[in-house]
Amino acid sequence: MNAFELYNPTKLVFGADKVNQLGELIKPYGKRILLVYGGGSIKKSGLYDDVLFQLNGIGATVRELSGIEPNPRLTTVNKGIDICRTEKIEFVLAVGGGSVLDAAKAIAAGALYDGDVWDFTVHKAIIQEALPIGTVLTLAATGSEMNGNAVISNWETKQKRALGSKHVYPKFSILDPKLTYSVPVDQTVNGIVDIMSHVFEQYFSLTTDIPLQERFAESILLTVIENGEKALADGSDYDARANLLLAGTYALNGTLPNGVTTDWATHGIEHEVSAIYDIAHGAGLAIIFPNWMKHVYKERVGKFVQYAVRVWKIDPAGKNDNEIALAGIEATREYFTRIGAPATLGELGINGEQLERMAEEATQFGSIGTFKQLAKDDIVSILAASL
Repeated sequence: MNAFELYNPTKLVFGADKVNQLGELIKPYGKRILLVYGGGSIKKSGLYDDVLFQLNGIGATVRELSGIEPNPRLTTVNKGIDICRTEKIEFVLAVGGGSVLDAAKAIAAGALYDGDVWDFTVHKAIIQEALPIGTVLTLAATGSEMNGNAVISNWETKQKRALGSKHVYPKFSILDPKLTYSVPVDQTVNGIVDIMSHVFEQYFSLTTDIPLQERFAESILLTVIENGEKALADGSDYDARANLLLAGTYALNGTLPNGVTTDWATHGIEHEVSAIYDIAHGAGLAIIFPNWMKHVYKERVGKFVQYAVRVWKIDPAGKNDNEIALAGIEATREYFTRIGAPATLGELGINGEQLERMAEEATQFGSIGTFKQLAKDDIVSILAASL
């Protein structure tokens, strides 16, 4: 086990109707609020009115930035930064899914920085301060509600990059499972894949003697597998939605990587695909992850055997390690297909024209991944297998 430090200052407020605490949660941070949200679903659900009721109750001055894209764009983030500076915003409130939360974090950091917020994503600058942030989450997927990470896209250059800092951890996050009832089926599916993929990136590690972390990860995977299908069968199943929502938080709130060398290569590859083609992040991960697994599993076949047996209940009798590992990988693909996720890039209208470019972008700072370090040729092979 590696040495580690754990830091997580986010207050998690979980349960039905917890949005009623929003005003009191914001009050210590100021009254000039930027409300950030997506395409308007929060207005259809009534959540928008509930949020404004809470903000009006503390006498807040509210400015709005709507229309956050599924892959939040730099141009939109810059609009939010301009509002913060012009209106002397004191607090950024994100209401929506992971993309809205990511945009809010970038806005909060960029508002107090003299340069281009993109500098944070290309290692030209480090976030030194940010406006305080709060979130009301409407989708089980991202984990952004309890971490200091965000991903934004530069649509003009077709680049998708991450930023991160302790300064952009939300001060609080409200998680009400009922707010996820109205999530469309495809977004629920993408969220399930996203949660599982976050776990994969931290579970498939060359670090040994980490039984607690492994079982944490396996328990999240088992919870998502079971409750994902329940939520798809009945979108208003409170317990299924609650378990998915909490699993998404714990998949990426700093619990799983303690003492572990993590990977994150598949996310890096998918970011290049969605940077060019603007596909849903979860859909891209569903396609790419099983092919990454097949490409790397022999680096530590025993970990994939453990995964197959513990998570997918593969019977090892009469099988060698390679056969067990591959059976677990196939079970992963079959589950993604069963819940309705795509299996190939071709299903999303993507051909092989940009494979070289995507691989070059993914490796612009060198090889990626730790389970197996991936060079450009490795990534081309994984993407080719994903077509």
